[in-house]
Amino acid sequence: MTPSLLLCILKRINMIGQRNETKVIFLLAFAVVGSIYCLLISSQWTLTGINHLDGIIGVILGLFICSRPAANLVDMFFYRRGLPYPFSSNRSVGLWIVFNILVLLIGSIAIFTGTTRFIGRGD
Repeated sequence: MTPSLLLCILKRINMIGQRNETKVIFLLAFAVVGSIYCLLISSQWTLTGINHLDGIIGVILGLFICSRPAANLVDMFFYRRGLPYPFSSNRSVGLWIVFNILVLLIGSIAIFTGTTRFIGRGD
């Protein structure tokens, strides 16, 4: 599924407006980068050739990936920003929450993978 197709689908179900389109693009890019990192590291490839450095990169990348969806969810649940104006229905709110949780999960997997790489093997 390409990013433009995903954006088209999300616009069709009225999940995103003009304001949230950039948020979706960034979250999608974070998810793709985190997935690529996890796939590369789990298939025994290294990014730098040094396991400790690969682990540090993974933890920092995972924390960066997790920061945006966590901020979106905190804004929605505690400060009520983003509700109800950018969303047209309860369905789109639910999809937005699921999408943020999915990206948060990918970031958490990147943190776990980086931590495992950092402490699991010696140079």
